[in-house]
Amino acid sequence: MSDKGAFSTPFGGILQKGQRISLEVHDLNNLGCGVGRAPDGRAVFVAGAVAGDTVEAEIIKVNKSYAVARLLAVTVPSPHREEGFCAMPLSCGGCVYRHLSYEKELALKREYVMHCFRKVGLLDVEVEPTRTTGEVRGYRNKAEYPVTGSEKGVWGGFYAQKTHRVVRADGCSLQPAVFGEILRTVCGFLQENSVSTYDETTGKGLFRHLYLREGRGSGELMVCPVLNGDALPNEAAFIALLREKFPRVTSILLNVNKKATNVVLGREYRTLWGKPYLEDILCGKRFRIAPGAFYQVNHDAAELLYGLAAERARTGAKNGLLLDLYCGAGTIGLSMAEHFQEVIGIEIVPEAVESARVNMALNGIENASFYCGDAANAEGLLAPAEAARGARLQPDVVILDPPRKGCDRMLLEFLAARTVPRIVYVSCGPDTLARDCAILRDLGYEIGAVTPVDLFPRTGHVETIVCLRKQ
Repeated sequence: MSDKGAFSTPFGGILQKGQRISLEVHDLNNLGCGVGRAPDGRAVFVAGAVAGDTVEAEIIKVNKSYAVARLLAVTVPSPHREEGFCAMPLSCGGCVYRHLSYEKELALKREYVMHCFRKVGLLDVEVEPTRTTGEVRGYRNKAEYPVTGSEKGVWGGFYAQKTHRVVRADGCSLQPAVFGEILRTVCGFLQENSVSTYDETTGKGLFRHLYLREGRGSGELMVCPVLNGDALPNEAAFIALLREKFPRVTSILLNVNKKATNVVLGREYRTLWGKPYLEDILCGKRFRIAPGAFYQVNHDAAELLYGLAAERARTGAKNGLLLDLYCGAGTIGLSMAEHFQEVIGIEIVPEAVESARVNMALNGIENASFYCGDAANAEGLLAPAEAARGARLQPDVVILDPPRKGCDRMLLEFLAARTVPRIVYVSCGPDTLARDCAILRDLGYEIGAVTPVDLFPRTGHVETIVCLRKQ
C-alpha cells in the first residue's frame, strides 16, 4: 500500500473524529478489522489492517470504549500481509481476509473457535487445527447480485458495507468466473433493451437482482432474474442469448418480488426455459435443488465436512437409527444412509421435506424417511415419525445442523432425556455451538475434539463440527 504522506498531527489526549494517528495493530477480528490501542487505552478498529502492521489511520467514529478508523497507509507491513487476492473494491466487504496469508487465516479461525469455548468455561475442550480443501478462489456456487443503473450504464455487484450502494463486482474472486460473465451479459441485455433497474427509495424500476447457482459436481447452471414485476421485456431474446453464450445453463427462472423489503427473493417462481431446479452431485449422491432451497455454497468443502460428520457418526460396521434434525433437503442424512439401518430426517420447511423425499428416490435409497417438524417443539418433534412407525423412536445417533442461533435448550434436554448415545453437531456459529456444548455437558455428555472446517475462505465465517457422547 502506497504511503500518502507524513502525518504530523500528534495525539492530543482526547481522541477526536478526523484525527490522524499512527497505530500498531496487534490483533485481527472476524470482521476483518485490525485492532490497535490508542494512547488513551481505547481499542481502535481499522478495516484492511492486519495484525503486525503499523498503520496511519484517520479516526471516523469515537465511542466511549472504542474507536473506528479509516486506513490511510501501511507504514510497516505485517509478515502475514499479502496483497493482490482480489481486484474488486475493498468496500464490497466480501473477503475480509483478502490482505492476510491463508495460513494465518486458518490459525485465526481456530483461535476464534477456541475463544468461544473458553468464554463459556469449556477450557479443557480440544480444538483441532482448521481443516480445509485448500481452495480459496471461485468456490461459491451461489450469488445474489443487486443490479443498478445510471446514465453511465447498468452494472451489478454487491452492496457496500452498511449501505445499499451497489459496488461493481463482476470479477469477485470468491465466485466462479462464469458468474461474472453471466452478470456482464445480463447487464448488457438490460441496457440494450432499456430495462429499468429497481430503486429502493422510490420502489420503482423492474430489475432487482440476478440470482445464480452452479452445480459444481454436475456442471449445471441456474439463472434467475428477480423482478419488481411479472415479466421481463423480450424474454425470448433473453433466453436465446443465455443459451447461446452459456451452454451449461440448464435452468432459466424468473422470481417475482414486488415487496418493499430487503429480502432478495420473493415466493413466486416462473420457469422461462429448462428445468425448474438444479441438480448436483455431492458425496457421490445426486441432489435436486429447488431454487430457494438451502444448499452449502462450497461444494468441495461440504464434502469434507460431511465426510467428517460420517466418521464421527459411525459406531460400527452397520449402525442403527440415524436421526437427522434440521435436515433441509436431506443432504447430510442421505450421504450417510449406506452406513445406517435407517435414517429419519425432520425439517420445518415443507418444500425442503418434499425435496428430501425426491432426493431419496433419485438415489434409490430405501432406508430413509422424512417428516415435517419443528425442532423448537421438542415434545412433538418425533410424533409424525413415531405415528408412522407405530413405535417409540430410540435414535443411536442424532445429527444437529441448526441455523446460526443454535438449538433450543428444550431440544437438548429432550435428546438427553431420550439418552441418545451420540450427537454429531454441525454448526455455522461457534459461539452458539459452545453455548450448546456447555448445556449438553451439564446434561451428561462428553465433548469430543472440536474441528473447525473452512467452508468460507477469505471471509470471517467458519463451520465447526463436534461429536458428543453420553457418559
